[in-house]
Amino acid sequence: MMEVLFDRVPGEPAGGYGGNPRWDGLAVNFVESLDGVTALPDAPGESGAIVSGGSKADKFVMGLLRACADAVLIGAGTLRAAPNDLWTADAINPDAKDLYRRIGKLQPPLYVVSGSGNVPQPKQPALILTGKMTAQQIVDRVRADGHRRILCEGGPGLFSELAAAGLVDEIFLTLSPRLYGRFPADGRKALTDLRDLRGMPLELRSLRREGSHLFLRYRR
Repeated sequence: MMEVLFDRVPGEPAGGYGGNPRWDGLAVNFVESLDGVTALPDAPGESGAIVSGGSKADKFVMGLLRACADAVLIGAGTLRAAPNDLWTADAINPDAKDLYRRIGKLQPPLYVVSGSGNVPQPKQPALILTGKMTAQQIVDRVRADGHRRILCEGGPGLFSELAAAGLVDEIFLTLSPRLYGRFPADGRKALTDLRDLRGMPLELRSLRREGSHLFLRYRR
């Protein structure tokens, strides 16, 4: 059970989370270090597991959010970094699949955004959204298939596009007790990338702790 330090989200709780993980609209989920690093260019695969330090609680929350989602949305860069990954609830945390099954979907449909269409074939079935699409067009395309609760898992570029367009409703952020440092042109990415978000205000909705990891949830 995660320690609940603060929670203002009404609704039915989920086992182990101590509250209601569901959201309305579009949510994003990231893990970042204390100095704001979310992506490492030299990571042997998807950066999240490295930045989190292999946190089991972070994997639990990732699976929980996927199970709550009608669809998962990622950018082409995220897929290229981990072409053999599965963006499903049971893949990230098989030990909790019975809980995830009771909550929602073990394998929500995956959508991949690629301007060029030059992406590796995902290991799981996925719809590749190609061409010059605006953030609104991307979300509209996913919702046209009947998916209302969308979970975006990055990367920072896609998140920034969605946030700048005012389309992000909630942010789930794992704060990992690690420091990486930054230097010019190091290729390491922060939570947002190449967009001026003008100090967008956020409201803290919940705060949880597992060991030295903090799990924050914000609403735009």
